[in-house]
Amino acid sequence: MPTKPAVSRTALSGQEWRVLALLVISGFLNYVDRANLSVGATNIQAELHLSDYHLGRLLSAFFWTYATFQLFVIAGWLVDRFNVCWVFAIGFFVWSGATAVTGMARTFDVMFALRLLLGMGESVAYPSYSRILANNFPEHHRGFANALIDAGTKGGPALGTLLGGLLMARFGWRAFFLALGWGSLLWLIPWFYWMPRGQGVAAQEDRGDVPGMGSILRQRAVWFTALGLFCSNYFWYFLITWLPPYLEKERHFPKDKMAVVGSLAFLAISLSAVVSGWFCDRWIAWGGTPTRVRKTFAGAGLVLSTIILPVCVVHDERLSVALLMLACLSFGLYTANVFAITQTLAGPRAAGKWTGLQNGVANLAGIAAPWLTGWVVEVTGQFYLAFVVAAAFVLASAAMFVFGIGLVEQVEFQ
Repeated sequence: MPTKPAVSRTALSGQEWRVLALLVISGFLNYVDRANLSVGATNIQAELHLSDYHLGRLLSAFFWTYATFQLFVIAGWLVDRFNVCWVFAIGFFVWSGATAVTGMARTFDVMFALRLLLGMGESVAYPSYSRILANNFPEHHRGFANALIDAGTKGGPALGTLLGGLLMARFGWRAFFLALGWGSLLWLIPWFYWMPRGQGVAAQEDRGDVPGMGSILRQRAVWFTALGLFCSNYFWYFLITWLPPYLEKERHFPKDKMAVVGSLAFLAISLSAVVSGWFCDRWIAWGGTPTRVRKTFAGAGLVLSTIILPVCVVHDERLSVALLMLACLSFGLYTANVFAITQTLAGPRAAGKWTGLQNGVANLAGIAAPWLTGWVVEVTGQFYLAFVVAAAFVLASAAMFVFGIGLVEQVEFQ
């Protein structure tokens, strides 16, 4: 596969489709693995005798290592320094194994440690996605490619919540973790066969000097993309970790109904991301600038979500579910574009480090959202204020992406 596809080519090659399909599947499994704990939260909470506060700590454990390994650019350095495809494969093996062994955990401390290991393995995923896409996909394909990967990451919680809820109700949460973890390792077989070749530093013919972290940190845009993603991630991780408990505890949905409604919320984000990602790429191909296209969709999606979220907790059950779906559809307009923005700003030379730093800051929200939500729910006894807090973070994200990052074009590193 060439390092830089010709911009004039409008269709993906067969090899590119195969690589993209495997990345989408990996994103799907990535998010099933990180979200499965929330699906079984009420069962695990009862079995391990956890308070809401301690459940919040357990739900946030994954993000301590996931964010740290990206914040300190460990993951970004690995994918920029070594062959990104092999780094990704090792991370995939680690996180799948951690998921499987979680099914055998008997104490809070053991489960907490395994969630930390899961975070370490998954920390290389997004820097790897950005590096692979920046190396192998042109600008007018990145919106759709990112949207498909994003659809996989949203489809993970969608199908994981649905099947996980149904399977846990029948076989228990331990069986689901064991089957998911060991079964996921089969993904490595086609990856080793079809992964892009020549993805190491030495093989990048037009890569030039890799910008140092000092050069990247001096870019204003890197901080606004990081903080903007942190704010939007607060809502995303609020959904992943607390949507199932919210539906079961406050809405009193049985496990099977929770599974259906929860999966539809994530599916709404996924479908919206694919459609908007495709349309954004077409708009750019028709002459629209990345700045206008990406900011229009990202800003509109975030503002609409902000308006809708606080009223999702209305008493009427059907209206509440409909509003939740609408908020998620709006959020999908943003998620299709956020990493396309980053890849354009960073370029192939800095995509790994930039994405790693951005994701490290952003995924601190994975610590804050579960923990703060657990505290708010325990203090207030309801979820309304938790939805309001999430909406405030989403609005802040809109401001940072629309007004903070400037033009969406590759920056010049000093």
